[in-house]
Amino acid sequence: MSLIYHRIPIIIHDISMVAIAWALAIIIRYDLPLNPEVETVFWQVLPIVVGIQSLFLWYSGLYRGIWRFTSMPDLALILRAVFMGTLAIVLVLLLFNRLELIPRSSVLFYPFFLIFLLGMPRLLFRLWHEHSFKFLLTGEKNRQRVLVLGAGTSGDMLVRDMLRNPDCGYLPVCFLDDKPRLHGGKVQGLPVLGGIDKVVESVESLKVDVIIIAIPSATDEQMRRVVEWSEHCTVPVRTLPKLDNIINGQVTLNALHDVAIDDLLGRAKVQLDWQIIEAGLRGKVVMVSGGGGSIGSELCRQIAQLNPTALVIVERCEFNLYQIEIQLRQHFPDLVLYTHLGDIVDAVAIRHILECYHPYMIFHAAAYKQVPMLQSQAREAARNNVLGTQILAEAAVAQGCQIFVMISTDKAVNPTNIMGATKRAAEMICQAMNANKTRTRFITVRFGNVLGSAGSVVPLFKAQIAKGGPVTVTHPDISRYFMTIPEACQLILQAGAMGEGGEIFVLDMGQQIKIRYLAEQMIRLSGKIPDKDIKIIYTGLRPGEKLHEELFYADEKLGKTTHAKILLADQRSNDSRRLTKTLTQLSEASEKYLENEIKRVLKQLVPELNETSETGLS
Repeated sequence: MSLIYHRIPIIIHDISMVAIAWALAIIIRYDLPLNPEVETVFWQVLPIVVGIQSLFLWYSGLYRGIWRFTSMPDLALILRAVFMGTLAIVLVLLLFNRLELIPRSSVLFYPFFLIFLLGMPRLLFRLWHEHSFKFLLTGEKNRQRVLVLGAGTSGDMLVRDMLRNPDCGYLPVCFLDDKPRLHGGKVQGLPVLGGIDKVVESVESLKVDVIIIAIPSATDEQMRRVVEWSEHCTVPVRTLPKLDNIINGQVTLNALHDVAIDDLLGRAKVQLDWQIIEAGLRGKVVMVSGGGGSIGSELCRQIAQLNPTALVIVERCEFNLYQIEIQLRQHFPDLVLYTHLGDIVDAVAIRHILECYHPYMIFHAAAYKQVPMLQSQAREAARNNVLGTQILAEAAVAQGCQIFVMISTDKAVNPTNIMGATKRAAEMICQAMNANKTRTRFITVRFGNVLGSAGSVVPLFKAQIAKGGPVTVTHPDISRYFMTIPEACQLILQAGAMGEGGEIFVLDMGQQIKIRYLAEQMIRLSGKIPDKDIKIIYTGLRPGEKLHEELFYADEKLGKTTHAKILLADQRSNDSRRLTKTLTQLSEASEKYLENEIKRVLKQLVPELNETSETGLS
């Protein structure tokens, strides 16, 4: 009933248009004024025409639509209803008066007049709501002039959304696209001025305020090229998400986001053998330590998709554990999930958890990673990263866990800091445990910095840029290996599926990237000029910080695996008895809170640790 009530004005409008269309069809044949005989027939026939046509309009479903969203399907409904109604009118009038004094030409003109009178108001109403006439009132004040890169379907949908919502703050002015066939044409009434290489010229000539990249299907290499061209302009750059992440194929203003720095890595998407990975986890109980952290939580999300029997998460941070539990229960309601607030150095708790669930596979992601902080927190670093790994590994063996994957770091190679030394010690523990020939296969995965992880430079740079600078970099030449969180976790899963025990897998992270380059890129993408609008200052290397990282030791010969992105480092020989003795000393020093003794034992455990003034060791 409410639908009919709200449609009454529209129904009255359409009935009026039927009457007007019929009147025009008669008048165009007979000059005004109509002779009395014709006028009499007109008034006799008009109720029949209006009644029949109104019935066809109603039953066509036309009144279920909304005027502001009028589209081709609505116009198709009008066409069908009008022509079927016209046919019915002719048949009835033949029976009524054999079409006397009703010219055949009027019958032909009538449907075309009516289609125009029904369709045009609907289109004008939509145009009013979208943009065409509102521009006359709203003008261009307080609206950012937008250059859209990409005149394909996504660009078209994005601009249409801008035009439909003038209050969004964006005013599209042109497109650029590398497809020559589009050059000189128009999309949504806006010109396609040329290829991406014209971005600087277009920004300057049209006084563009923001560039929007509307190419969701672009490869990483194409994206990098587009961004490099955009960097020549001193305006902010925004983009749409990748095609896989666009919900239901709909492109809207809400999907816009800043260009992520991982878009600039320029690497091809990692191809995984998901069948092997899923086969290894399907129907198994999987445990993740540190499951609330950056790497651990992403591992949990990816594992949840692979149909494990159950997922067990151990996390010491209450808030992180709460967050990942909420996410997993929301997105994977059928997942059997067990969460435990606990610390891996709590041997009693760890043994209890493993006794309860008997995990088939453990991903050990729990670790402290903040290099400068751990320089003055040697005891906590040793307890968590070294002794915690030992406790978890021994419990895994005791409960018959099949696979233990330890997540390491490039800082474990020729370490110059406490954190790196503790992670190298953790690698040694896993290799020694594997050498004991137990049921448990110990696998280590080593990689560099992860973009977007806790402590990454990217969030820091974003905050500094938002405040207007300065952006702080420790050294002009400092460089790091970088990888995205999903990319790293996918390769961890692949390595876990490939490992036979004892291996140290090294993820191929491409070339090292200078931190200064990242800072400059992020400043440019914000529409600023490095060292002009926002300063970059160099603060000096922090204690224990390397200028360049390494992914493997010189004597670790790298071999290939079945996956192009995963390399295999030869095992280095370790004295198992010496390792056990040293770990006992480390545990005793930790219990007595002897920081200097912990550092001495750590140096004994990892002899390659550089004793420099920067590491805080003596």
